Amino acid sequence: MKTKAFLVTPPFTQLNTPYPATAYIKGFLNTKSIDSEQADLGIEVILKLFSKDGLTALFSSFPEKPISDNSNRILALQHEYIKTIDAVIAFLQGKNPTLALQICQEDFLPEASRFATLEELDWAFGNMGTQDKAKHLATLYLEDISDFIVECVDENFGFSRYAERLGRSANSFDELYETLHSKPTYIDGVLCSILKEKFETIEPNLFLISVPFPGNLYAAFRCAQWVKQHHPQIKIAMGGGFPNTELRSLSEARVFEFFDFITLDDGELPVELLIDYCELKTNVEYKRTFLLENAKVVYKNNSIRSDYKQSEVGTPDYSGLPLDRYISVIEIVNPMHKMWSDGRWNKLTMAHGCYWGKCTFCDISLDYIKIYEPVAAKLIVDRIEELMAQTGESGFHFVDEAAPPALMREVALEILRRKIVVTWWTNIRFEKSFTRDLCLLLKASGCIAVSGGLEVASDRLLKLIDKGVTVEQVAKVTRNFTEAGIMVHAYLMYGYPTQTVQETIDSLEMVRQLFEAGVLQSGFWHQFAMTAHSPVGLYPEKFGVTKTSETIGSFANNDLFYEDQTGIDHDQFSFGLKKSLFNFMHGICFDFPLQDWFEFKIPKTRIPYDFIGNALVDEQDFQLKPTSKIVWLGGKPGVELFTKTKKGNAWDMMALTFHDKKESFTIQTNKTEGEWLMAMLEKISIFNLKLLTLQEIKKDFENELEDFELFWFSKPMTTLHNFGLLSL
Repeated sequence: MKTKAFLVTPPFTQLNTPYPATAYIKGFLNTKSIDSEQADLGIEVILKLFSKDGLTALFSSFPEKPISDNSNRILALQHEYIKTIDAVIAFLQGKNPTLALQICQEDFLPEASRFATLEELDWAFGNMGTQDKAKHLATLYLEDISDFIVECVDENFGFSRYAERLGRSANSFDELYETLHSKPTYIDGVLCSILKEKFETIEPNLFLISVPFPGNLYAAFRCAQWVKQHHPQIKIAMGGGFPNTELRSLSEARVFEFFDFITLDDGELPVELLIDYCELKTNVEYKRTFLLENAKVVYKNNSIRSDYKQSEVGTPDYSGLPLDRYISVIEIVNPMHKMWSDGRWNKLTMAHGCYWGKCTFCDISLDYIKIYEPVAAKLIVDRIEELMAQTGESGFHFVDEAAPPALMREVALEILRRKIVVTWWTNIRFEKSFTRDLCLLLKASGCIAVSGGLEVASDRLLKLIDKGVTVEQVAKVTRNFTEAGIMVHAYLMYGYPTQTVQETIDSLEMVRQLFEAGVLQSGFWHQFAMTAHSPVGLYPEKFGVTKTSETIGSFANNDLFYEDQTGIDHDQFSFGLKKSLFNFMHGICFDFPLQDWFEFKIPKTRIPYDFIGNALVDEQDFQLKPTSKIVWLGGKPGVELFTKTKKGNAWDMMALTFHDKKESFTIQTNKTEGEWLMAMLEKISIFNLKLLTLQEIKKDFENELEDFELFWFSKPMTTLHNFGLLSL
């Protein structure tokens, strides 16, 4: 019997774009001619719930019980919510843009407690357009309804997570198991009704559930439970980010009342072998798979086959997902978070794993980090073009751990050579390879933003983390991106082992100066968490911390409890760090003393007030590095010959007039140098497959002319450098 696989992402992840795991696996199955369908159950539940029929049913199902004034207000205004919900959802799907004008008048949407902060936020949206402000107001409106659902209908509800508490660090399966054997919630009912429709239409014989986060776990088990009850003959497997990190030491047999298999790490080969099992059921091989044998959990990895290379896994396939029905929301005023939740992004990967793979807080012992394998630039751009044709969307989020600079350069060149228009962003390391010229090239290819880990903004701690960067280096790289017109978001961390109060305050001062200098546009503070698969978790004694529990649970094991030898309560810094950052992101309060952000006494910073400013004063010359690749992004100039005379002497001169997208400019050289330059610009054009090095260009110049250095640093060449002559 031929296998038909049904791949799902359970509620809830993002509202604006599909989580890519099922699309990746479906793309791989296409290369094997294996029939498959996929569904994002999260967006389908949201759209069914947040509709005229959905809200009518929701409000009518409300049980009589004491509720807050806020929920009473929403209940009293239920007809206004029912009346407006379809129009608001259509607006957030991009289908009803003119509704923004009504929403922004602020007498169209019913308002509850989420709108209480609106006056405080009004200044933050002062420079935003009508569409963005309306999206934010519509988001508050949806969050009001969500608050009502949480209080009155299902306490576990959340737009981007569902029953996350049950999945986070669940060493014991007891609470989740007990919840699964209690009465299904209202949201469970909506989910299972959708699942029923899917199974009647698709009729699969293998059910694959991707669980990326703790907030997907409960719904994944509910889905599996429903299938076991109604289609017991169908085999069910779980994979994804959650099992990859949390379930590596699984020994809980009750899990297999719901699932037949749980696979770890890259899913292509494990899934292919499960399909072989479904079809043959003889000579069974497994790859990184948990299953139940003789009432005990066993881990089988008996296949000698190697995992597929990234060039062999195919292009992600988003077919079957409701791409035109995802909704864009704007929850908070953070430029990078706005990109996460607003707009449709095709997700792709430049390289599997991390090329650095040393950061001590990261899960570098796991395959998804430690096995580094880049994809060829031409294949990446082939996949870009395939996805643009398939989805009709030209926005791409490269979901790399850290995109490699050299590969980013080649991808950018390939995009420009193919003359395709894309908008893309990714995660990076702030390393010195990101020169001014490389950033300009990335911008020209459509890169609009990067995010990277500044982490603790302390050189001592960055060295302990083995980040491979310094704060001064980060400042220069963020300057290069910013001046190229690429937005920069920094991941910030506090509470790293042995971090002192002084270092926390000094980190804040570094961040303040980076924003004041204008080289950071977005950031977010995270508190350090120790995980089982990171160097800190594996060797805590090296980092001055002690694990407070050595017990390995039978279910999920990742987050670890620990004591830091400093004894500092890092929680106390959370509010002040985040409040100050919120203001810095909006260009204000740079002159506030750092003490003003905290309600307890803090030490004065030891960082000089001009530390970042001094780091940014270095001159960025057009460097004479012989191996640098030289590329010209501009077009052919117009040429005018003329004669220049002075004191009876005459020279043949050449004026070259260039036109870029914003302006025109003219440079003048003598005729011989001008003719050489015209020929060389042809050779180093972006559209030539072979790029010349500076050494090769110098040799070519000196075959005809003299003193290459004098020419290369002349005023005409400096002008060209400012308009698209790049050294990479």
